[in-house]
Amino acid sequence: METAPLIDPFARPITYLRVSVTDRCDFRCSYCMAEHMQFLPKKELLTLEELDRLCSGFIGLGVRKLRVTGGEPLVRRGILGFFTAMARHLETGALDELTLTTNGSQLARFADDLAALGVRRVNVSLDTLDATKFAEITRWGRLAPVLEGIRAATRAGMRVKINTVALKGFNEDELFALVDWCGAEGHDLTFIEVMPMGEMGEEQRLEQYWPLTDLRARLAERFTVSETGERSGGPARYVRLTETGQRIGFITPLSHNFCESCNRVRVTCTGELFMCLGQEDSADLRAPLRACPDEDAPLVAAIRAAIGRKPKGHDFDYSRAHVSGQMSRHMSHTGG
Repeated sequence: METAPLIDPFARPITYLRVSVTDRCDFRCSYCMAEHMQFLPKKELLTLEELDRLCSGFIGLGVRKLRVTGGEPLVRRGILGFFTAMARHLETGALDELTLTTNGSQLARFADDLAALGVRRVNVSLDTLDATKFAEITRWGRLAPVLEGIRAATRAGMRVKINTVALKGFNEDELFALVDWCGAEGHDLTFIEVMPMGEMGEEQRLEQYWPLTDLRARLAERFTVSETGERSGGPARYVRLTETGQRIGFITPLSHNFCESCNRVRVTCTGELFMCLGQEDSADLRAPLRACPDEDAPLVAAIRAAIGRKPKGHDFDYSRAHVSGQMSRHMSHTGG
């Protein structure tokens, strides 16, 4: 089978795949999904075997980093079997990194097994260290099990990166508390601008939006903030705090477009390939998977055709009046 690497129309190699294994989650974070979400029928989701074929197809085409997302990936039944299947690509050297993004709620249960399979890093979404505010923003979540999950991951030898969505009026007052805690615990910290994903009302989006240019300026009031040229294969830009040596990341889809070096694509739990998080164009990979259960050439052909349509960038924008470039699908459906 042809295995020439995936190159998009703008000469960017596609080396990073983010795959959602479920749209379900045990939290209902207010910026991510509605409290009473209608989840997909099980038959629409890719089976774990189909996910294995799909990811293995991408790895055969040059993907070197695989991030497993959701929903919450660790609530998917049998998920450890999928990580076990993907670990074989680490063993052969075909894959450089197998990792996941999680809310941390199930991490204490899975940390040792994931580490044993070769997961070296994990991203944990955490927007506040205040238990009351945590229950408020996640609706169903509790802070204590998440903190225990983070400790378990660290004990198992995994590096933990904390992903914090910057939410105006919610966690602005915790900026330094989060930085100090991550510094003390040895975790990297990345701030993310809230993205217009899912129908939740434009007024709420604009109220939540805290531009990271403002957040960075506040950091500079206390720390010497130095630019670095570091990249982690994702969209974050990194700085160092001279006083503590900490690395702080910024993911800024709105105040600073990060598309020029985009090396990644996303596949949803139903097998939709999105070449860009901020565009609606997608390709159906479930159809070739199910039509040809014993033959991967149609899947590979569909992947190649889709990468040939990868756009140069997204159209997210917040103006004073409204949100533009808004995606109708929820983040939990697209995956991380």
